[in-house]
Amino acid sequence: MPGLRPYDGPWRFTAQADDASVPRLRHEVRDLIRRQATPVSDDVLDSLLLILSELVTNAVRHAALLSPEIGVEVSLGGGLLRVAVEDDHPYRPKALEAEPFLEHTSGRGLLLVKALTDEAGGVCDVEQTGTGGKVIWAALPLTPP
Repeated sequence: MPGLRPYDGPWRFTAQADDASVPRLRHEVRDLIRRQATPVSDDVLDSLLLILSELVTNAVRHAALLSPEIGVEVSLGGGLLRVAVEDDHPYRPKALEAEPFLEHTSGRGLLLVKALTDEAGGVCDVEQTGTGGKVIWAALPLTPP
């Protein structure tokens, strides 16, 4: 297709909701972004991969019983690199809505996601899917602020 940039996406992955998927998905996404010559700084890529690891770990730990498979989507557009993790569990975590300075006994991984996203000048959120599950996503600017 004429005019396509080498980094046009989105790219989708699926994986079993188990511990082995965390490093595998992180490496697949890192390799894809490099292979596609995505114009992203090292700092943003490192933050994105840490966010991905936290989101996949969260799905593995909290959603695997109801969602034995998870989905990951990486997309690029509007100067943002976005990663999203989808599972079929209906619970919508509140950590992304919480103030980062509050004490939490769980959800610290999502608070880390929020902090990394905020630091990079990006946005993150949780959305319900049409099938009753959820997608947790973060979008980071291609270049740090």
